[in-house]
Amino acid sequence: MASVRLSKLRKSYDGRADVLAGIDLEIADGEFVVLVGPSGCGKSTLLRLLCGLEQASDGTIEIGGEVVNHLPPAARGIAMVFQSYALYPHMTVYRNMAFGLKIAGARKAEIEQRVLKAARTLKIEHLLERYPRELSGGQRQRVAIGRAIVREPRLFLFDEPLSNLDASLRVQTRLEIAKLHHQLDATIVYVTHDQVEAMTLGDKIVVMHEGRVQQAGSPLELYQQPCNRFVASFIGSPTMNLFAGTVEQAGADGVGVHLDCGGRVRALVDGSGAAVGARVQVGLRAEHAQQGLEASEHFCGRVGVVEHLGEANYIYLSLSDGSEAVVRGDGNRIVRIGEDFAFSADASALHVFDAEGRALRRLRPGNMVAAQRAGQPARAAA
Repeated sequence: MASVRLSKLRKSYDGRADVLAGIDLEIADGEFVVLVGPSGCGKSTLLRLLCGLEQASDGTIEIGGEVVNHLPPAARGIAMVFQSYALYPHMTVYRNMAFGLKIAGARKAEIEQRVLKAARTLKIEHLLERYPRELSGGQRQRVAIGRAIVREPRLFLFDEPLSNLDASLRVQTRLEIAKLHHQLDATIVYVTHDQVEAMTLGDKIVVMHEGRVQQAGSPLELYQQPCNRFVASFIGSPTMNLFAGTVEQAGADGVGVHLDCGGRVRALVDGSGAAVGARVQVGLRAEHAQQGLEASEHFCGRVGVVEHLGEANYIYLSLSDGSEAVVRGDGNRIVRIGEDFAFSADASALHVFDAEGRALRRLRPGNMVAAQRAGQPARAAA
């Protein structure tokens, strides 16, 4: 396997605006990195530059310490798994997996050894004599992954490999990819628009927007300490609640905000650079809201929609200033549309963003701190 370094990587088409605007990124040997962001943010373009399907307008790409900008895809030591599987319909599973090695001139015994090893790893030995039309979507995706494994590449690239699968197969195949990463100790760059995949698979998540890296870090770091409003809103489902307000008190130990929707809150963030009278937005995740008024900071709204999930429910509220909020509630409690609903938030759960969308650093970022103190990797459960 190999490390990856991108330096000032830029891509534009016909001199128009940059699709990628100066990407700097380091990927350690054996790391699982997930690229996420909205459509058009440049994540798939970045993957195509890595594998050599497109050429960078500027900047360098290093794989294993070697600059590969001008190397063709076959010489880069990479293997790519596409969204569409791209299997040869007239070939058996065995021949699909062996084809690349055969073209490369590998010996028959070596081909057989690699294919059987990959098939055992993916638990598809019993499928080797079948044709793609005889396989389920999940089985076809495992064959596509197996075709990549047999090449023993320095770097695996995955381009939204689960997007064509139904919900149950997505979960199953996601778990298989996670196990595969640990078995192979592989360096993987994985593109997805699904943040659940990002949070559960990645050692590092790279959030992109308009061709730029907004933030790169562990899943828990992005969840607990987003660097700006975009990252905070993109990571987490449902999206973070944002309440507009005005700073009434600011200091290194916290910020007091008068909210447009009524009431006052104090957030445990570093407000040493905030000014009294400045406009800000206070963020609160739905799962951190508490029903009732158990905490010191509370809100009130009118129930518009209730989504029942069984063990929990999502309660959508309209607040007094016309803004909306969503709260994750106890699924055992009956909530009726049209009734008033109060919820509270602990001061340590609140985020604050300035007028430019920059986050003020949280002082007690919850389980991220606890995990780091315990010497555990900072991973989040989505």
